[in-house]
Amino acid sequence: MKHAQHLKLLAETRDELSSALSWLQRSVQKCSHKDQHDEWTANDYDAFEALTSRFARVSDILLQKFFRALDVVELSEGGTLLDVLLRAEKRGFVESADHFLEIRELRNEISHEYATEDLDALFEAVLHKSPELIATVERSMRYAEERYLK
Repeated sequence: MKHAQHLKLLAETRDELSSALSWLQRSVQKCSHKDQHDEWTANDYDAFEALTSRFARVSDILLQKFFRALDVVELSEGGTLLDVLLRAEKRGFVESADHFLEIRELRNEISHEYATEDLDALFEAVLHKSPELIATVERSMRYAEERYLK
């Protein structure tokens, strides 16, 4: 694939990530008002289900598509998810690859429904980790835009 095609893929992936990010931010805003001591309504559960789904989607696009597309552009492609995260750490996107793996583990809990017994704890963890995920996406997109997508 030629460099221009790599840049086009990066731009398309950035656009997909940007759209998913706006939906995640909407869900975070909608859910952040919820007091843990209040009785949960069906609407609260619906809102938090949307939040967890959007969190997982943004995490997937960021790790599986955007970081890998950026790696291709920078001729650093290949390797495991940890390799991808270590390169993201070097670029300053994530504080620590190991620490960011917690977001990936949380995404796996959401996707595989391991935590269905304690939905309140899952929702709380997603709400707690969402600002870190959002900040990482914003730093990553800014990096790509400043260097490659002018």
